[in-house]
Amino acid sequence: MTSTPPDDFDAVVGAAPSAVTTPTLEHTAEHAAEPRGSRFDDWWARTVYTPARQRLWYWGAPLAVTLLAAVLRLWNLGNPHVLVFDETFYVKDSYTLMHLGYEASWPADADTKFNAGDTDIFTSAPSFVAHPPFGKWMISLGLAVFGAGNSVGWRISTAIVGILAVVLVMLIARRLFRSTLVATIAGLLMAVDGHAIVMSRVALLDGSVMFLALLAFGCLLLDRGWFQRRLDAKVARRRLAGGPADWGPTLWWRPWLLTAAVLLGLCSGVKWSGLYFLAFFAVYVVVVDAVARRRAGIPFWISASILKQGPATFLLMVPLALVTYIATWTGWLVTSGGYYRHWAQTDGQPWAGALNWVPLWFQNLWHYQTAMYGYSINLHVPHPYQANPLTWLFMIRPTSMYYAGSSLGQNGCASANCSSAITSIGNPLIWWAAAACAFYLVYRLARYREWKVGLILMGLAAGYLPWLLYTGRTVFQFYTIAFEPYLILGLAFVISLIIGTRTDAAWRRKRGLLVTAIFLAFVLAISVFFYPLWTGQQVPFWYWQLHIWLPSWR
Repeated sequence: MTSTPPDDFDAVVGAAPSAVTTPTLEHTAEHAAEPRGSRFDDWWARTVYTPARQRLWYWGAPLAVTLLAAVLRLWNLGNPHVLVFDETFYVKDSYTLMHLGYEASWPADADTKFNAGDTDIFTSAPSFVAHPPFGKWMISLGLAVFGAGNSVGWRISTAIVGILAVVLVMLIARRLFRSTLVATIAGLLMAVDGHAIVMSRVALLDGSVMFLALLAFGCLLLDRGWFQRRLDAKVARRRLAGGPADWGPTLWWRPWLLTAAVLLGLCSGVKWSGLYFLAFFAVYVVVVDAVARRRAGIPFWISASILKQGPATFLLMVPLALVTYIATWTGWLVTSGGYYRHWAQTDGQPWAGALNWVPLWFQNLWHYQTAMYGYSINLHVPHPYQANPLTWLFMIRPTSMYYAGSSLGQNGCASANCSSAITSIGNPLIWWAAAACAFYLVYRLARYREWKVGLILMGLAAGYLPWLLYTGRTVFQFYTIAFEPYLILGLAFVISLIIGTRTDAAWRRKRGLLVTAIFLAFVLAISVFFYPLWTGQQVPFWYWQLHIWLPSWR
């Protein structure tokens, strides 16, 4: 998102605004005489003083983080060679999608045979599914390349999405903070966090929701500057021509907003939680438009943003997202065997009266959507790893995706008892620090009204707040992957404040760099400690127990 390296390797913006004062000459002289920066800054200036070295840092640091993320997500990806947790639904549904165009039914003992490589045992009878098909189409790409008998093929698409999400976090962070250092730190935190690793190594849908919403978030970030520049130019031209600027112009051509609408339609085509991102992002755009009009000096900036640009924003985003969502059902639409595909013609009754013109395919699709909604909203089946959304930020009940115990000599176990586990426990230091930073950002937004803080919190709110309406429903901690990037960006923002800039007082700069270095060292050490429990490696039972930091983590 940035084409040229910044002049300063840590050009961090967003520091707390200070009160405007008129310094005395003595104060100015004392301030000027105070040492600035640190020895690290001096060393760094000597190290990257050439354009070639600056480019190496600008591209090399993010590339190194990307390679680390790839290794952590791709190493031994096929282990375990069994369908874990909800892979039993999504992998098999993906396989029938690529063969039939719709999700089909499987025999009762399908998992055992599928794990053994006997994959072509599905029937042609349709299966009712609770989620739209696009995320399963994404999983099917890996099955097409590696084959359904290879467990790498089950998970490779999800792993690639997880790697690309790390890259995207760095791109967004660099755009926000104008700092390669802070962007690299943000990417590193995403790369080594256990929750992000697990959700990249298990073929579930939520990682795709996260990635597509994050892409749309990046488009909103680009649209913000695009809109402000063109609004200012149009207002200036109108004033030069002597025309009124009470309401300001309506901008219809907003390519980044159109791209975001398509991405949010695809996101909703993975899981309906993508609709929450669409709603929050659309409201955010209206608010940003109002602020842009105020900065441009438009008198009626509130009414113009709501009554003039607001309807245009709605028409740019919502219909396109809806059409994109419907397009994700193409396989179901162009075939005849899908669930409820002929409901209106058989079990149901075609719409009559004013709605009799609606095509039957749409009536059938609408009925399917209402059935999906009814199933989802009434899902209250108890599960041992369900987690109340009120506890998500504190990581009270992470989800166990897989657990296998072994005794001495069994499956290569060299201890009295061994454990193999895949548990979506985030790196506790990253997760709890990010949660604390989220609360701090709420305070900071109220006090300083910084747009970057507002943007980050908007993404977090879109992924998290709607779930507070479903505290009685069966939901899980792993849903939080949808908003984890915004927790990471919030943490990166606070780290940027701690690091400061090279123009800060020497003592403050040294302290900020030291605190950050110590924090990252502990983060990496904890990730190394937890990595076996994120990847299904066999470890002694006592080692598994060392990771149960809270009783609810069992």
